[in-house]
Order: sequence, then C-alpha cells, then structure tokens
Amino acid sequence: MDIEIVTLSKPGGREYNEDVHGHWHNGHFVACLVADGAGGHGGGDVAAATARGSILGGYAAAPSLDGDALRQLLEQANLDVVARQAEGGKLAAMRSTVVFAAIDLEHEALMWAHCGDSRAYLFRGGAIVARTTDHSLVQQMVAGGMLDEEGARLHPQRNMLLSALGSVSDLPEISVSDRMRLQAGDVVLLCSDGVWEVLGDEGLVTTLHASRTPSQWIDELDAQIRARAKPGHDNYTALGLWVTAGEDDGDDTRLLPE
Repeated sequence: MDIEIVTLSKPGGREYNEDVHGHWHNGHFVACLVADGAGGHGGGDVAAATARGSILGGYAAAPSLDGDALRQLLEQANLDVVARQAEGGKLAAMRSTVVFAAIDLEHEALMWAHCGDSRAYLFRGGAIVARTTDHSLVQQMVAGGMLDEEGARLHPQRNMLLSALGSVSDLPEISVSDRMRLQAGDVVLLCSDGVWEVLGDEGLVTTLHASRTPSQWIDELDAQIRARAKPGHDNYTALGLWVTAGEDDGDDTRLLPE
C-alpha cells in the first residue's frame, strides 16, 4: 500500500492565514492534522500552531490507533492552548478547531478525532463513506431536523461553534471515530471550514471525480474555491491522502513524499 500526501493552505480573502496543517510518519503509523485558529492575528495562528505541535509531538512519542489515546492528545492540546492564553494580550482569547487522523499502515486502518468544525472525509469509489460531525449550532439544527446539510452550509450562524480548543472552564467536546478499514483507491481529506463551506460535500465529490492525480485534485479544489468564494472569504486549508496498491505484490507499504 502506498500513501501520497498533498496539501493546500491559503489566506483566501483575509490578510493573514490562521490555518495550519502538518503530518508525521515512522513507517508504521502516519499522523495528519489540520487546525483552524481564531482570535485575531497573533492569536488564532498561535493557537492553531500550538495545537499542531502538541498533537503531532504527542503522537510521535507514543503512536497507536487507540481511541482513548487520540482523545487524550486533543485534551492535552486544549491545555497547551490554555497555557499560552495566560501570556495575555492577543493570545488571551485565542481558540482553534482541529481535525486529526492516524493511520496504521501495517493493519491498513484509520481513525480520526476532532473538535469544532474542521472536517475529515473518507472517500471510497468516489463517494463519501464517512465524515466527521461538526460541533456547531447549525449541526445541532441539522440533527434536530430543522435544517438540511445544504441549508446549514449557507446559514448566517454557520460559524457559531459549540466547541474549540482553548477552554478550561467548559471542557471542549472531542469526538473520536471508530476504527475504519483502508483499501486501495481510498482518499482521506482533512480540511478547514474554508474548504467545505464554499464547496459543500457535493462540490468535494465533483472535484475528486474531475481529478486523476492527488496534485490535480488539490489544484482543482483551489480553483473552485477561488471561483465560488465571496470577497473576504475565510482562510482555506486541505490535506489529502491518496491510498494506492503497492507497485510490487500489493503488500508493501510506502509513504510517498509530499
């Protein structure tokens, strides 16, 4: 099994980019992350970078595909963001969403964890077979039958989060997936709301169908976001993982460079 990682991160219509992404691997495990900071320049970007360093560093120290361990990584990242808030100034009110995915290459399995409205998707056969559920007001309205997914994407309160890293009084909500099987042809996407809010799930599928290679897909995502987004639109970040069969007997696992 081969995995190729491609990334995209741009400020969109904003003056600076508060999104970050990152990945780590050791030949057995792969870890990937997208975080979307909030709180102003010098705040949101610091919160997102703090979450990235905490989670990827913690995972590298003890890699596994264990739900409790993934939850603890995000809980520790929350504490690390809170600790940086104590420095005051622009950092005092900073927050960050995060979505984190871990892959066990030997067992061809995937798990993810998230807080907020940065999302993970698993595509198989060109269709979405799994997706995170946002911690947001409009997602609660979807769950209650008051909105459909398209209505939630366009709702004026779509950016009202119910959970994000950077809270000590009310601990953030953290969701962890079950273990999912990976197979050749699968595509995993981690992205900030600046991607899915503009394109919607249907737009993500359409861009994937229009692309034959990982780099072509990233270029297509970028082009479609720039074409559809309104002036002053949000930062947007995407990290894609493409899974293919190994070149030899199909049992060899390699991680291709970005």
